[in-house]
Amino acid sequence: MTVFWGATRWTALQRIVRLGLACACLAIASAQAVAARVAVVLSDDAAPYQEVYQVIRAYLDDTPHEASRVYAPGLSAASLNDARLAVAVGVGAAEALAALPERPPVLVILVPRAWYVKTGRERLNTDGRRSASAIFLDQPFERQARLVRLALPDVRRVGVLLSAEQSGVLNELEDALRAQRLSLVYATLKGDERLITPLEAVLSEADLLLALPDPLVFNRNTAQSLFLTSYRYRDPVLGYSRSLTRAGALLSLHSSPAQIGRQAAEWVSGALQGGTVRLPPPAYPTYYSVSINEQVARSLGFTLPSEADLEKRLGGGN
Repeated sequence: MTVFWGATRWTALQRIVRLGLACACLAIASAQAVAARVAVVLSDDAAPYQEVYQVIRAYLDDTPHEASRVYAPGLSAASLNDARLAVAVGVGAAEALAALPERPPVLVILVPRAWYVKTGRERLNTDGRRSASAIFLDQPFERQARLVRLALPDVRRVGVLLSAEQSGVLNELEDALRAQRLSLVYATLKGDERLITPLEAVLSEADLLLALPDPLVFNRNTAQSLFLTSYRYRDPVLGYSRSLTRAGALLSLHSSPAQIGRQAAEWVSGALQGGTVRLPPPAYPTYYSVSINEQVARSLGFTLPSEADLEKRLGGGN
């Protein structure tokens, strides 16, 4: 009887050991399966795009995943190197990925919301499945309206000049402004129309000009004229990038490449947790900053709270 129980115990122990080894092997295989390659596709080698890549790469260094850098010119399915997820940095990178007949799920960042809604979403989502998402370059209108109210409490009318391609945002913008007791004054730039005529129509009625990331309105060829005309009307400009603040906007609400890269890295890490890549729905930047041009403030006679104070009162975006 003693021998019988010993043999039984030995057999049971062997089974436990075998089961434990099987579970350990399964865990190792699962961990290996979770590890993934992420292709970060850059529109070109510009510094902001490189900064985004470095942030994503540094973040993923602390995970099982690996980031590789690829450039949009000459992009092919083979150059993605069996990536489970692609991050498209800029419109050029997104367009290059959209042109591929086969591609992994795509996270698009540093792109205007209007472009994604009108063009990118349809081209990147295949077979009716949501295989793409985005972190927009734009700030939400609600956040911009709150900044106007906090920084410039005397402003009542916010002016906007936009191209026909951006006209679909007007209702959303007007709702956000109304929530802060602000009214909207706008004009639409039509075709080859000279910018100065609709701009002056807006500035003559508005207390502030809100710049939107609309390349047909704000670009390197038009920015100086826009700023000089706004100064002539004594209307400050609220911009969407630090470079616009330096160029002449009174203040800007913006997300840096590093801030958007941080959010993208968090999304990528979360999306790769399971066997299926699951990206969050498209969204505005989570992290943001306020920048002020003190020289413009003095010239126009404005006294503003500090950048840090405005960021804190907005809810803290850094």
